[in-house]
Amino acid sequence: MEGDRRQHSWWPGVIKNIEKYIDGCDLYQRMKNRMETPVGKLMVNEVLKRPWTHLIVEFMTKLLLVVGKNVILVVYDRLFKITHFMATIKVISVKGLVRLFRGNMWKLYRSPESVILDRGLQFAVNLTKELNRILEIEMKLSTSFYP
Repeated sequence: MEGDRRQHSWWPGVIKNIEKYIDGCDLYQRMKNRMETPVGKLMVNEVLKRPWTHLIVEFMTKLLLVVGKNVILVVYDRLFKITHFMATIKVISVKGLVRLFRGNMWKLYRSPESVILDRGLQFAVNLTKELNRILEIEMKLSTSFYP
């Protein structure tokens, strides 16, 4: 009797079929214990008030060379979801990028309050320093540590 039951409750791919069933079961997905640790408190996004003050800057790379340009600099406004596209080259210097940003973005919208970059921290620091130098903005850095 035991052998008959086992024979009727097993078939090739039974494990995959059970996993597929469990993944699709809404009740199981809501009730199962989560193994990952919680990330922390959720932060509410701030409500943006003016356009072109909070930007996302990204590079579209590995494009075909057209008129000597093979990269597109994309500047995205987080409030109205509007983008500016600027053609450039892959090996552009920080100075060249700042000139491109100043000539296409800063002249229209002035200085943003925040910029999210898809590059590393050192790149962002160099970009900010060079932009401030070209715009003749004096940076006065301070530290929160007072001995």
